[in-house]
Amino acid sequence: MRRIGCVTLFLFWLYLLPAQDRVTLSGDVSDSLSKETLLGVTILIQELNTGTVTNNYGFYSISVPPGDYTISVQYLGYQTLQFPVLLTENTKQNILLTPAADELDEVVLIDNTERVNIKKPEMSVNRLLSKTVLQTPAVFGEPDVLKTIQLLPGVTSAGEGASGFNVRGGSADQNLILLDEATIYNSSHLFGFFSVFNSDAINSTKLVKGGFPARYGGRLSSVIDIKMKEGNMKKFHGQGSIGLISSKLSFEGPIIKDKTSFIVSARRTYLDVIARPFVRAFQRNQSAKGNGNDGSTNNGGYYFYDLNGKINHKISDKHRLYFSHYMGRDKAFLDAIDNYSYDTVVGVDTINSQLGWGNIISALRWNYMPSNKMFINTTLRYSKYDFLVAFGFNQTETTPSTTRNSNFSYAYVSNIEDWSGKIDVDWMPNPDHLVKFGVGDIYHTFTPGVNQFQFLQSGQN
Repeated sequence: MRRIGCVTLFLFWLYLLPAQDRVTLSGDVSDSLSKETLLGVTILIQELNTGTVTNNYGFYSISVPPGDYTISVQYLGYQTLQFPVLLTENTKQNILLTPAADELDEVVLIDNTERVNIKKPEMSVNRLLSKTVLQTPAVFGEPDVLKTIQLLPGVTSAGEGASGFNVRGGSADQNLILLDEATIYNSSHLFGFFSVFNSDAINSTKLVKGGFPARYGGRLSSVIDIKMKEGNMKKFHGQGSIGLISSKLSFEGPIIKDKTSFIVSARRTYLDVIARPFVRAFQRNQSAKGNGNDGSTNNGGYYFYDLNGKINHKISDKHRLYFSHYMGRDKAFLDAIDNYSYDTVVGVDTINSQLGWGNIISALRWNYMPSNKMFINTTLRYSKYDFLVAFGFNQTETTPSTTRNSNFSYAYVSNIEDWSGKIDVDWMPNPDHLVKFGVGDIYHTFTPGVNQFQFLQSGQN
């Protein structure tokens, strides 16, 4: 009881401290072209040499004495915005930033990470924007956020052909990977050569290598927090690309202009399509050799696909809804049909086998600003990962008097399914204090591994 009383008194003191002759400037910061909220934007009050940054949802709040000030808004890749403001009472000011499009004969890049860390120290934190990922050299021309992260200090690949990555000596299963706050349990395609994250649908990435905030729940090695794009609220836009082994297509735009937007992005490989002519050529070659078979058909291959979707709806200046969905799957398969005959017997052997795994996640998020100093994020999440190995064999033999059928099947199934919810609160009583608190709950359903066998045999005279 004493600890609860002390915490209550401290929060009450924080609440009263800024109430003495202070007013609050708050709002959100967005891209002027797409109306997408911007994370980590610096808002500086020049006369007081103080400021703040937008949170993970583009919201900012700062309390200062009443007066006439000049506000400077700065963000990498956007034009710096300055404007005067007279603060005599609590004011809500939404800010639009214009992307920088300067063309220079010579560009000198100077890293300002040290200066940023002096103003706002964040231990073991790296941030990546989507355009940084797109500019990084990629395997088979496929930009990959996880491959880009492996170029950062303290992060190494788990090995060629192995899924996952290691952070500061930890193992791959010690990393927490979030996509719009929902957990991704297997982040790899093609046995680790590609990740499940489509770069066309990703807005920003945050890597935390140590000192994880309590709101993430916990992992031993690292946290990767990935945010999807919210969709353009101004105009429709589409893009696509054709790579060596995969193609992508994305669409985004307003459902209701300046109020509701969407983005849909899909990606699929075509290794199975490329391999199909070689499989058919092999079949023709075998038939030409005359090995005694009346005919056989083989079909096999491997492919993976991703589908990202998000809807963003602005109810009012204080309420905003988001719905995110992702589904993706890897599948390797081999199907074979063999027709044969001997004496008076005509037979057909059918073999089906597959190896597959995939993720499905959904997140419904509600942002609410009850006051100009408080921001509440409520999220409901669903996440599922499953792994499947299956094999089936069917044999049918027919004689003039009898038909026999034998069927054998085997399947190994493993999965994990989560239902969860959480409430996060950001409270900014004054420029020198930021209080974060919240509550969350998660319900796990584990299926570590189930083996299923079936054998059936029948005969008819």
